[in-house]
Amino acid sequence: MEESNVKFGAMEDVKAGSLLEVKGTELQGKQMPVKNEEQGIEGDDFSLKNEKDSLTEKITKEEIDCANNSEIEPRDKTRAISRVSKSKDNKPKETKAEKDEQDSDNGSQHKKYRNLRKKRSPETMEERRACTKRKYISDDPKDAYQMCHQCMKSDRKVVRCSECAQKNQHKRYCFPCIERWLPYFSYLCSLYRYPELSEEDIVKACPCCRNSCNCKACLRRFNVPKDLYSGDPKNNLEKIWFFKYLISYLLPFLEEFSQNQSAEKDVEAKIRGSSLSDVKIEKIDYSIDERLYCNNCRTSIVDFHRSCSSCSYDLCVTCCKEIREGCLRVCDRDVVIKYEDKGIDYLHGKESLKKKLTRVSPSESNSSEELPLPEWKATELGQIPCPPKERGGCGHGNLELKCIFGENWVSDLKENAKKIVLSCGSAEVSHSQSQCPCFELNKGVNVEDEQLRKAANRGDSDDNYLYCPLASDIQPGKLEHFRRHWIMGEPIVVRDVLKLTSGLSWDPMVMWRACRQILIKKGSSDLMVTALDCLDSCEVDINIHQFFTGYTEGRKHYNSWPEMLKLKDWPPSTLFEKRLPRHGAEFLSALPYKEYTHPRSGILNLAAKLSTEKLKEILNLKNTKSSVEMLKPDLGPKTYIAYGFPEELGRGDSVTKLHCDMSDAVNVLMHTADVDPKKHQFSKIEKLKKDHIKQDRRELFCNANTDDKETGITMQESESAFIQGGAIWDIFRRQDVPKLEEYLRKHHKEFRHIYGCPVEQVVHPIHDQSLYLTSYHKAKLKEEFGVEPWTFVQNLGEAVFIPAGCPHQVRNLK
Repeated sequence: MEESNVKFGAMEDVKAGSLLEVKGTELQGKQMPVKNEEQGIEGDDFSLKNEKDSLTEKITKEEIDCANNSEIEPRDKTRAISRVSKSKDNKPKETKAEKDEQDSDNGSQHKKYRNLRKKRSPETMEERRACTKRKYISDDPKDAYQMCHQCMKSDRKVVRCSECAQKNQHKRYCFPCIERWLPYFSYLCSLYRYPELSEEDIVKACPCCRNSCNCKACLRRFNVPKDLYSGDPKNNLEKIWFFKYLISYLLPFLEEFSQNQSAEKDVEAKIRGSSLSDVKIEKIDYSIDERLYCNNCRTSIVDFHRSCSSCSYDLCVTCCKEIREGCLRVCDRDVVIKYEDKGIDYLHGKESLKKKLTRVSPSESNSSEELPLPEWKATELGQIPCPPKERGGCGHGNLELKCIFGENWVSDLKENAKKIVLSCGSAEVSHSQSQCPCFELNKGVNVEDEQLRKAANRGDSDDNYLYCPLASDIQPGKLEHFRRHWIMGEPIVVRDVLKLTSGLSWDPMVMWRACRQILIKKGSSDLMVTALDCLDSCEVDINIHQFFTGYTEGRKHYNSWPEMLKLKDWPPSTLFEKRLPRHGAEFLSALPYKEYTHPRSGILNLAAKLSTEKLKEILNLKNTKSSVEMLKPDLGPKTYIAYGFPEELGRGDSVTKLHCDMSDAVNVLMHTADVDPKKHQFSKIEKLKKDHIKQDRRELFCNANTDDKETGITMQESESAFIQGGAIWDIFRRQDVPKLEEYLRKHHKEFRHIYGCPVEQVVHPIHDQSLYLTSYHKAKLKEEFGVEPWTFVQNLGEAVFIPAGCPHQVRNLK
């Protein structure tokens, strides 16, 4: 339904006389078709004259005055005025002669249009009520209208908000909107229920007063309430303490960074054959909307780097050091791994007769004929030439040392930090790596404490339990207990964070209604999204309504195997707070430990300190006019919407495969939906699982002990059958990463990836994000290398803190 129809179409709102009913027929606007008086109307008990006299008294000029009345809500007032204006504009003035001529031309069998509006002013409340015809009459002497704020219907019993009445806003919610689903458009059904609010609760304060109303207008408003605490203390003494804490931890890293730059400057002095004081490093022209990165390792360049004046090839200081030492550790060429599409039957254990198709990118078309890359070495003095074309350079000239902020900027920053520490002292914090006292519970003392959750069974470890505080117990600025666990690189789970919010619905349909804009440009619109099919790890285009229907009702393949789809980063994080302002504010209010997590004002969030104005000042660009913000890391929020299944299928599970983030992250489970598969579907799933096991024995475990595989399958079925919750997490410790990589390189051919094909090659077993460890592989990993992850279930309303550098994977249970 187009928006214009919503404003001017046949609405059931009878306020201001905008709609009349005559024998069940809705009369819209100003005109109504009636039959000729001589022809008559079969079954009518009144004549045309009586019809005209009775109806003209009910629609008057003062409908506009009713619409302008202060008791009518602003958006309703606009609708009433628009209806009357449109009716007047659409009816041209005609003389009596023109009307007679038209009647004689059309004949008596054609319909005539009569003007039904007559000028009369309803001045009392009783007369206003008489101007409208409704099923339910208002029982509030101060509010003559029945329109529900949510569905905008006026023919239902409503509950009035007393708090809104005090503000003269008169918000009302009808019983169907409170209790059950209602159709919003003819092609879309959305959840309009407030299950946690009773009728008495809405009388005290309606969802609009509680900032949890999910009507379209409220979801899109930008005047969202601000958090009481945003991670930036108001007390100056507290701020000073936090700044001391930051300096005490960052100073060692700054000293190491400065030392690396000084070493590169020493090499430059040796190359030039001059003293260190005579070396002047050129400062490049740098724009704040530009991100400089190394052409070899693809990481960001902070300050010192080497660059070719001919082809602008840039090399970071770390890569320079590795080249001189002859141990360049990055890939010289992009590696493209081929996977064959063997058809849908192959994914379910059958031999496909379909012709094999190979996905080949242009960069790999001649991969079999590629020659080894030319050697790239530094000179005896340490000078590094520009790499040959095969490596991305031009092969001419040398790489010259350049800087971004100035050659002494980092060293001066280090000295200033030292002076602050000497004059003000450092924060009184412990850098000890000892365990928190609460981990004495691992030794068998009071293990029933709800603040600890058992996540591992390592016999020689005292970190089998994770810290799981309640969100309501966390006080602003009280970070000592959290910090003791966080500094050890341990995940932390915070429970019941949704109790800190206003209760806004995170149902995907509600979110889509809030941000939907059906604007078709160049063949794309908000109606289509690109999701990931977990069975073959390939992208599929799907209608957003179909995707969300599958989210609540489930989807399955042609053979009843569950279809698991994932929608990542929707809407895009760059547009999240613009298109979903209320949900963005709701998410920020749910974040615990805002000193770390708030993306804009968290005092301990280093990325929030990247100020555009400060960078302009450093780069001497203070007078530069630029509307572009400094290129910060993408702090989100990002939304992930995925299907789930309570049992581990072994193939096509809704998973986020093993990967490792370069920054700390927090994941909050905002919504879940229960989908109960049919009984007959379970029997088909079990039959297909047996076909999968036979295929795995042929292709993946042909050289392995099949008894171990059989034991693994039985174990994973027994473990996963009774798991309850939203998602199951596996997070590995940082110190276990080398052993984890060794296991994956040894067993990578026992995994499947794109098109369900075995993984024949890995570049990096973790960063490739192509492997997911099932219960079988986790058991084998512990048996062979003694490595076990923290494994725990995330429930609705829980926030999981993932430390940077900890590989992790997730499987969705709902």
